[in-house]
Parts: sequence; structure tokens; C-alpha cells
Amino acid sequence: MRVWGRVAGVWQEVTTDDKGFNDAVYITNVAQVLNLNLGESPFFANYGIPAHESIVSSIFPTYYVQRVQDQFAQFFSAMSIQQLEQPYPCYNVNVTTQQGSSLIVQVPI
Repeated sequence: MRVWGRVAGVWQEVTTDDKGFNDAVYITNVAQVLNLNLGESPFFANYGIPAHESIVSSIFPTYYVQRVQDQFAQFFSAMSIQQLEQPYPCYNVNVTTQQGSSLIVQVPI
């Protein structure tokens, strides 16, 4: 399995690791979906969050973030997404992989 993700403005390929685990692929996918606008993906119309509308209304898109969590939770033992406003708006994605490793990824918005 393969997905592309941006790190510091550079696109990088993320693939299944040597042991056959796709955790890095799915975490990268979650980060990309949280940065998509709703309906922006040419392949998955239900991916993304209404970012522009949220900025205008100054309300976090809680329903859509929960939907993203529900879509990807099946690939992990545990997963939660929290919205943080300090020091800058971002999402904390807390994941427990199928192997028991705990990962925390901050996704800026």
C-alpha cells in the first residue's frame, strides 16, 4: 500500500513497512484527510472537513472530525482526534497501533 504525504513542503512516499504493517500509511492518510476540504478529493467525496466554512464561522468542524475518526479507527487498536487551539490551531491524533505502539501526531490546520 502506498500514499504520498507532505513533510515541510516536500512530497514523500509512505509505504507498507518491511513487516507488512500499514500504520504509517493510515496515519499519513488521516493527516491528509484532515487537511482536505470537504469534497476536494477526486476519489473519495466523503473525505475532508469544511475548513473554509469553519474559518468564516469560527467554529471547529466537530462532526466532520468525528466522521474522519470513525472512517479510520478500524485500522488501529485505538484512535482519537482532539482539537487544540494553543499555541496554534491543530489536531492531535492519538493512535495505538495493532502492535501496541502509541503514537501522537500533530496535524496543523
